[in-house]
Amino acid sequence: MLISHIEIFRFSIKMEPFVIATGTMDYAQNILIKIYTDVGLSGYGECSAFPMIVGETQNTCLSLAQDFGRIWKGKNALLLDERMNELHAYIAKNSTIKSAFDMALYDLAAKYDNKPLYKYLDGSIRPIKTDITVGIASPSEMAEKALSFVKNGASILKIKLGKKPEEDILRIQAIRRAIGNNIPIRLDANQGWTYEGALLALDAFADLNIQFCEQPMRSYNDHLLPLLREKVRIPIMADESCYDHRDAERLISTGSCDAINIKLAKSGGILEALKIHQVAKQNQIPCMIGGMLETRLALAANVHLAYACEGVIYHDMDTCMIGHLEDPIIGGVKFDAYDLSLEDSPGIGAEVNEAFLERCERWIV
Repeated sequence: MLISHIEIFRFSIKMEPFVIATGTMDYAQNILIKIYTDVGLSGYGECSAFPMIVGETQNTCLSLAQDFGRIWKGKNALLLDERMNELHAYIAKNSTIKSAFDMALYDLAAKYDNKPLYKYLDGSIRPIKTDITVGIASPSEMAEKALSFVKNGASILKIKLGKKPEEDILRIQAIRRAIGNNIPIRLDANQGWTYEGALLALDAFADLNIQFCEQPMRSYNDHLLPLLREKVRIPIMADESCYDHRDAERLISTGSCDAINIKLAKSGGILEALKIHQVAKQNQIPCMIGGMLETRLALAANVHLAYACEGVIYHDMDTCMIGHLEDPIIGGVKFDAYDLSLEDSPGIGAEVNEAFLERCERWIV
């Protein structure tokens, strides 16, 4: 199955501003890839650039996507390892845009086998319930937002922190006063605290039913994670510290984390995400699948991946629920409140509304 040509779209999604410790996103900086083949099959891939975390912008992704298209044109789409290794040989890192190309190949491979992607990956359907994220604001605003989610049926909240620890303590205290202590809370500091700040905040949260804290410090402070884990009772999840399976091996061998957050935009796609999961599973480290600001297309790929990875026990799959003002996806993941499901169609099972694509800037390679 040879690649005949590739379409690349500036796939911007209007959204409400979303605030985390490292910055604010005013719109989803997404890129859509559609790979066509000589057998009539096409595959979709999507990524969402988050510059302040992964270091790529929508424009850097679009530029590289055209180079990647030229590298792959005329080549066998079913040789996934070979195709991805060509991209790694061409340029280091740039995992976000690589993940869109990886996703499109997996969509094609599963369609070629006439299987849903999770079956292609030897997975099976199981219940998936996502958390829902509260972005950074004042304590009262965050408490009000958290309460509205709980009233809407949310059973797990993810709270963005990572500003001044003393202010973050007030944020969680306000949320707990609003919603009570029964709903589990996941914290995500997005690298915002120093070691001392993380120690102060996590110690203050010890009795507040906190499930875990993602990435309390900058990744260059990974050497301090083992000591932090010794000092606090709240489990630590590695996010920005873990891009690939080698990072997972390093973090686990040094006793630096209790869990790992797998994101396609960090790992470069499903191929590497599966390797991270395997390393974690071998070491009995649980995983979560998360995302940036992807639509229901990439989110569907995440659900397929979760079905295929039994070590994924946490699900942070609310990417299109936290401010997207438009939904151009046909098919894809379905929501029943905070429960996620998929139709059993070949590949990822999602396409994009052509009327929406007509409005998008487009390149053909």
